[in-house]
Amino acid sequence: MAARLRELYNTQVKKNLKDKLNCKSIMQVPKLEKIVLNVGIGDAHSNSNALNAALDELTLVTGQKSVKTLAKKPISNFKIREGYEVGCRVTLRGDRMYEFLDRLINITLPRVRDFRGLSPKSFDNFGNYNFSVMEQIVFPEIDFDNVEKIHGINITIVTNSRKREDAKALLDEFGMPFRQQG
Repeated sequence: MAARLRELYNTQVKKNLKDKLNCKSIMQVPKLEKIVLNVGIGDAHSNSNALNAALDELTLVTGQKSVKTLAKKPISNFKIREGYEVGCRVTLRGDRMYEFLDRLINITLPRVRDFRGLSPKSFDNFGNYNFSVMEQIVFPEIDFDNVEKIHGINITIVTNSRKREDAKALLDEFGMPFRQQG
């Protein structure tokens, strides 16, 4: 069974965006490519339990095994050498990506304290959207009693669009709760 948002995209969103963006072909309509979740743990090289807990939590949230990320270059001020483990990440594609986005929009973001919407200015020039969740405990999959340390999660939504406006129109169609400008 396909994800609910994937079916919504194929039945309604494509047609709406084709008309709204004046696309000549249905193949020109922007689509989601992947969602990347990243967690940086500053003291991961000295506290492996915090890194393992973050790995487990990211796996719980996404339903896919997360991988450790390594430092690419040394930073003496942070006492980090090249090759040190500094965090973890997971890349979602296909049905898992749509399922995660559905849960993010409808369950997780409304649970964020004092949530007034996501910033519509967080698009880059290539049609990707970045934002952070300051506490991992807003995800319903994580049991607050088992959390060792509160940390944030950076979420990147990658589209095949090359313009900010097209990517925003795509996420608007999915119901992403953007803050009203004004």
